[in-house]
Amino acid sequence: MKKFLAILLTATILLGLAACGGSAPAPSSSSGTSSPSPAAAPSSAPAASGEKFIVRIGHVLQADTASHIALEEGLKKYAEEKSGGRLEIQIFPNSALGGERQMIEAAQLGTLEIAYVTTAVLANFEPKVQVFDLPFLFNDIDIARKALDDEFGHKVTENLPSVGLRNLSYGENGYRHVSNNRGPIHKPADMKGIKIRTMENPIHMKAFELIGANPTPISFNELYTALQQKTVDAQENPIFLTYTSKFFEVQKYLSLTGHVYAPGICVISDEFWNKLPADLQKILQEGAYEFRTMQREILDQQNRDYLEELKEKMEVNELTSEEKREFIEITKPVYDEVAKLVGQDLVDLAIKANETYAK
Repeated sequence: MKKFLAILLTATILLGLAACGGSAPAPSSSSGTSSPSPAAAPSSAPAASGEKFIVRIGHVLQADTASHIALEEGLKKYAEEKSGGRLEIQIFPNSALGGERQMIEAAQLGTLEIAYVTTAVLANFEPKVQVFDLPFLFNDIDIARKALDDEFGHKVTENLPSVGLRNLSYGENGYRHVSNNRGPIHKPADMKGIKIRTMENPIHMKAFELIGANPTPISFNELYTALQQKTVDAQENPIFLTYTSKFFEVQKYLSLTGHVYAPGICVISDEFWNKLPADLQKILQEGAYEFRTMQREILDQQNRDYLEELKEKMEVNELTSEEKREFIEITKPVYDEVAKLVGQDLVDLAIKANETYAK
């Protein structure tokens, strides 16, 4: 009888241990159609060859944007193939999982695995990313990309784990440009008194105030109507958003000011990252780099195509280097304001990166 009880007890323990294993739960949903790593090095979490992980990625953009396409064709395909199906990637566009702030908070709590978000919103959680709001920071797009993929980009987000997040890789929304109904923008005087919609971003607003404009925060989903009803005279956004949002229907002039370079960031839940085996961490990180490369290539092509179409619908002008210099000089006081928020060392590192890669 004692021998029988011992065998029964052992079997019960083994069954209990087996019940503790298993895969991550799969939520019901429909998926939308080398350089220094921003994330920390893979942890020593042991690999479990049979374990499967669901990775949900949320973002607010449409399914035809470069970001969504690259998440599908780059990160998703790479991670699922390289992991042999142990990683299942589900992508939710169009704010299906909420706004950017909601998704970042969900990632902090571990209830969402990855959120692709703008730096403007992430700044509420990590103030250092406000460095990207510096006007006229990078001379051109190639310099910006090299800076983000190097020491500067790593420094900006190295403290994210302290707020429950990690940076897998930078994406890109591109340079922001001004459209309006009053006339072409060539010099700061052309913007004097113009009522321009901005994000609710104090750094952007300060820069436009220095230029002489009247910045007015309005939510993006209300912007088209605000332009149509002449609540504001102007707006500023990357080329792809100006085109896909059809602002050309309510704006006459587009000036390629390139006043702010706007990255996006793939932030992963630190809690989820630490649950992943080391080999899957590596695969997911590599998939994020695949996304980054593909997204930039697609966005470059889309911007070329969209700009040509915008030229048929609007009067388009690009600032010369001399014209841009006047804007750079007038907005320099913003750098002192940002240095107080993110630290002078980070601002200096950004300036140094621009100078280094401009050579």
